[in-house]
Amino acid sequence: MTKKNRIGLYFGTFNPIHIGHLAIANFLVENSDLDEIWMVVTPHNPHKKKKTLLDDYQRLHMVHLATDDYMKIKASNIEFGLPQPNYTVHTLAHLSEKYPDKSFALIMGEDNLKSLHKWKNYQFILEEYQIYVYPRISSGRVPEEFINHAHITKVEAPIMEISSTMIRNAIAEGKDLRYFMHHQVQEYVEEMHFYK
Repeated sequence: MTKKNRIGLYFGTFNPIHIGHLAIANFLVENSDLDEIWMVVTPHNPHKKKKTLLDDYQRLHMVHLATDDYMKIKASNIEFGLPQPNYTVHTLAHLSEKYPDKSFALIMGEDNLKSLHKWKNYQFILEEYQIYVYPRISSGRVPEEFINHAHITKVEAPIMEISSTMIRNAIAEGKDLRYFMHHQVQEYVEEMHFYK
């Protein structure tokens, strides 16, 4: 029996994708048993008004710009075609059905692990999928049941305290944060006058 390709799913709005996202994905794919990482662009929730959130396809395009030259990291629009509001458990089920030759794992920050018990069908996710957790500076504690769980792997990735909000605010204030984004993303943001 051939070994299934192991895919790590890194979910985000990526508004915009920045070097923090890319560094974590890069570190994980080179320092774990994951073969690839898919950057899953979360679609705009139609029930929420978010004037700062760019169009789904513009955010997807930026992820492509940032990752297309690195074979191990790919942009994914898998959630664009799923019913909204969407839950991670549904996306995982959909992917597992669509790609039976691949095995999927979740990538999340430690801040998300602290609230995992509030996710829809979180026990099922934990039973069926591996979770890779990277460090984040955040308050609160990781629930006891997750501390030595067989399906949760803590990865000592560098702590990235860069946020898309910080980048958007800086651009709105006329600051130049070119080195916080992949150069093609930065050029596209500038050309399209995003976040001004």
